[in-house]
Amino acid sequence: MQIGIPTETKSHEYRVGATPAGVHSLVTAGHSVVVQAGAGLGSGYTDDEFRAAGAAIAPSGADAWAQEFVLKVKEPTPEEYQYFRPDMTLFTYLHLAADRRLTEEVLASGMVAIAYETVQMADGSLPLLTPMSEVAGRLAPLEGASHLRSPAGGRGILMSGVPGTRKAAVAIIGGGVAGESAATMALGMGADVTVLDVSLNRLRQLDSRFGGAVRTLASNEYELTRVVAEADMVIGSVLIPGAAAPKLVTDSMIEAARPGAVFVDIAIDQGGCFEGSRPTSHTDPTFRVHDTVFYCVSNMPGAVPGTSTPALTNATLPYALRVASLGWEAAIAADPSLAKGVNAARGLLLSSGVAAAHGMDVAELADANML
Repeated sequence: MQIGIPTETKSHEYRVGATPAGVHSLVTAGHSVVVQAGAGLGSGYTDDEFRAAGAAIAPSGADAWAQEFVLKVKEPTPEEYQYFRPDMTLFTYLHLAADRRLTEEVLASGMVAIAYETVQMADGSLPLLTPMSEVAGRLAPLEGASHLRSPAGGRGILMSGVPGTRKAAVAIIGGGVAGESAATMALGMGADVTVLDVSLNRLRQLDSRFGGAVRTLASNEYELTRVVAEADMVIGSVLIPGAAAPKLVTDSMIEAARPGAVFVDIAIDQGGCFEGSRPTSHTDPTFRVHDTVFYCVSNMPGAVPGTSTPALTNATLPYALRVASLGWEAAIAADPSLAKGVNAARGLLLSSGVAAAHGMDVAELADANML
């Protein structure tokens, strides 16, 4: 199969769709790979390294997008919509529930769109989202701590405090992969950490994981209202696979928060879990809501591509090899977890979460005789 890897066009996105090692695996399996010139530079990979791995280097994004199977990192930006066509398969983070226009463009094109974030195992785990959730979770307390400083508009609180002073109170909403990673980092920075989740089993796991060092609370409106009001930093890591994130922290809760408190919304790719959240970039990462600081960068892992690009390739490569070797229809027939990643095909919307977010009709894979 002919595989294209274009340069990412999202603001300050330094990751690339595959490492040279990943390209080598694809070429060794008999596929041709076209990498846009300079696509890997942000992650530390030169064109010569991709050539040595067996790729052809193309001068433009159009050349990479012209291939049968396109591997990316982030959802396409409007400048890339011109490359959509019915005879291509796109494999990337899509986050369609947060972007109606992108959803409409994907459907109008008739392309096959497979979303990393909705590939789901039988146990509910998300193997292609997990590595970036780990990265974003670990970044969240670091970014939040930076913006807690007074010159950044924050409360002027040091995460660990010093003897005789209190630690920063960090509340993490959602105890999944990102939430656990955020708790690990915040605890390591010396903060007083609380994790809220609706699953008591998950809270028991976290209590055991951290040896009681992290406070765990059942998440409900009452506890959220109290904890948000007392927190110096709130990290939102709520996830409903493929669907828009619920707005768990309301505007009235934010209004009652401590002046200068920092709200880091990891869920912003799916629309955000704080009322008032809107996507920001690494160029201009924060804005104020009432008297608080919101950090809503929608590609947090893009800031550390030396870590996140190989971590992502490690996860996506087995699936990419399967699609390239079998074709997407045979690949999803052989792997139910990959089938859940197909958000759209042949003009049909196949994700119930996306359909609910936009009030659209949803179809089944069988509706297009795909299996």
